Amino acid sequence: MFRKEIDDLLKLPPEELMAKADKARAQHSGAKMELCSIINAKSGLCAEDCKYCAQASRHKTGIETYPLKGEQAIVEAAERAKAIGAQKFGIVTSGDLLSKSELSVIAKAITAITRDVGIKACASLGGIGEHGLTMLKKAGLTRYHHNIETSPGYFDRIVTTHRFEDRLRTIRAAKAAGLEVCSGGIIGMGESQEDRIQMALILKELNVDSVPLNVLMPIAGTPLENQRKISSSELLKTIALFRLILKDKPIKLAAGREAVLGDSQKTAFMAGANSMMIGGYLTTKGNAIEEDHALIKEVEQAWRT
Repeated sequence: MFRKEIDDLLKLPPEELMAKADKARAQHSGAKMELCSIINAKSGLCAEDCKYCAQASRHKTGIETYPLKGEQAIVEAAERAKAIGAQKFGIVTSGDLLSKSELSVIAKAITAITRDVGIKACASLGGIGEHGLTMLKKAGLTRYHHNIETSPGYFDRIVTTHRFEDRLRTIRAAKAAGLEVCSGGIIGMGESQEDRIQMALILKELNVDSVPLNVLMPIAGTPLENQRKISSSELLKTIALFRLILKDKPIKLAAGREAVLGDSQKTAFMAGANSMMIGGYLTTKGNAIEEDHALIKEVEQAWRT
């Protein structure tokens, strides 16, 4: 998409922009919601300094911390994810690097999930290299998740313990290992509309397979605890722009959708989103499963009419 096309989109009234995005969603992705669920398999004590994150050890957030869960606990979480309707199950760990023994546990869990549970296994394990990614793919991993978080120009204001290029390197390593890649970021950290557009364009260039959009939930004890919450109109405009820039990629609503959209979450799926995370997030709860299933039914019915 040329820059002039994006500038023309920005001039559209919100309703027209959303309608255009919804039409693109219907054309490229049809009327079926993609659902995923995750496990926080290793919590807290992270040495990175991401300003939004409750799990950074330098932030006093009072979250529960624990080492890597065992293989059986991870497999049981995958079974629960399948039971609530998720098609994909993500194993998420805090920190940027895992030990060989931790990777081994996760690989065994992925093999068991693939063999016995019948749900697609995904993972978000930090800046792992191609060797580890190849090992996990052989175990049955289908998709690797690694957010770029924001634009390269804003990244240093959010993270200083690693570089934007480090994120890109991990994404390219996952692609080189033959894995699908799930990568997006967080909206509402003080970034500009231009930062969001730049993030979408980079994700398009990387040709990632799924794009999760989180909305910042300011957490007490983090440097962003007093960040102004973005408006629902800002979020809907961002979703629409991501759909129109990224065309056929799943646009996944994740953490923060409940806080910003409240009872109007359906509107996000009329603005280009076609995927969501269910069953809660890393350190915060989401909608009750029953509420999300009612929302999914309502959205898919609306898409078909």
